[in-house]
Amino acid sequence: MKSAVENLNPTRVRLTVEVPFEELKDSLDAAYKKINQQVTVKGFRKGKIPARVIDQRFGRGAVLEEAVNDALPKFYTEAVNEAELNVLGQPEVDITELKDGETLNFTAEVDVRPAIEIPDYSGIEVEVDAIEVSDEDIEKAVEELRERFASTSPVERAAEEGDVVTLDLEAKVDGEVLEDGVASDVSYTIGSGELLEGIDEAVKGLEAGGETTFTSELKGGSAAGKEAEVTVKVSQVAARELPELDDEFAQLASEFDTLEELRADSRKRLENMKEYDQATQAQERVLEKLLELVEVPVPEKLLEDEINTRKHNLEHHQLGQMGLDLAKYLEIQGKTEEEWDAETKDAAVKGIKTQFVLDELVNKEKLNVNQEELTEHLMRRAASSGMSPDQFAQAVVEGGQVPMLVGEVARGKALAVVVEAATVKDTNGEIVDLDDEDETEGSTESTEVVESEAAEGKPEA
Repeated sequence: MKSAVENLNPTRVRLTVEVPFEELKDSLDAAYKKINQQVTVKGFRKGKIPARVIDQRFGRGAVLEEAVNDALPKFYTEAVNEAELNVLGQPEVDITELKDGETLNFTAEVDVRPAIEIPDYSGIEVEVDAIEVSDEDIEKAVEELRERFASTSPVERAAEEGDVVTLDLEAKVDGEVLEDGVASDVSYTIGSGELLEGIDEAVKGLEAGGETTFTSELKGGSAAGKEAEVTVKVSQVAARELPELDDEFAQLASEFDTLEELRADSRKRLENMKEYDQATQAQERVLEKLLELVEVPVPEKLLEDEINTRKHNLEHHQLGQMGLDLAKYLEIQGKTEEEWDAETKDAAVKGIKTQFVLDELVNKEKLNVNQEELTEHLMRRAASSGMSPDQFAQAVVEGGQVPMLVGEVARGKALAVVVEAATVKDTNGEIVDLDDEDETEGSTESTEVVESEAAEGKPEA
């Protein structure tokens, strides 16, 4: 077999392959054997039909077609390996010549990873938010905790802001009660904004046993986005009572004995959260700077597939779970379809460039992923997916997605290398020293955000 490579552009090549006919022998034998098992010829036992009879009865062309279809993937793979190409996706194959007994010639056009030159990134500088926790932040956190320990007690008066009411709801569209538009004993805190628009105004002033009707746009269900006539009946009004903010509350709500200890712990927790946010911000901004330094051609077919994957996932998975269609989603977002298309394309381009650049860094820095790192990453991914680690691991293995997870961890480590080399200052001008372990963890999560959300939409390794 002989092959040659022609570079069509920085991300696409054409392979020209010439195969001597004798190299098709194994595939021809396999074709005759397969046809033998599929056909019946009078006078011959099944599977024992001579090749010449198959040629006479069914045509040599049918045998050649079967043999070529069997052989093409093998010869294509050999040509790719011989040329040391890093291909992306499936090739477009064209048989240019097939002479029985002489030769098989074909071409294959396929996208390839572009050659990327990683420049010196040690001069990258970024600014991040300073870690500042105010007394107001602490009081807000303590007050939120206090809200969680609020108690309720029924009252015989009209419902007011902040009360917890028990409701029966019935929604009608065009005069018909919706199958999924009836609910009983719904607990709702007035002013929380967790139910329908307009319900706060409707129930305020009603006592237990009171009933009213109002109009609201449904947020979910079979009639999401439609105007509905909603009848609401109040079966109970309960006042919320907050616990006293003292040492007794601290003992009730935490492992601490005093309110001051609880406040000190709240400060520490808020500082830790802001440290994590600061590290994530640093990684995202360093990545942005890195991408600005590198010229990355993006394969057109890969970009098209990635855009289509993102659109499909949003329309058929995410929006479906929310009971929305694309038109309603865009209306809520205040965007036109053209604006959304442009944003989706930008995100897809960024995801592909990020993967290419970080993969090149993995190779340049000779980064490896050990079992412990892979297991830790798998545990985090399982937690975010709502699956148990065992369930997630089984799904990953069955789906052949282990290399994808390894790639995510490796790219996280590559980004951590760049962040470590960069200068990170906060808005107060202070140098930020990011912890290596947290940096690697956060970097993996950052790369996940900008890469494709669908594994099948990502470039193949």
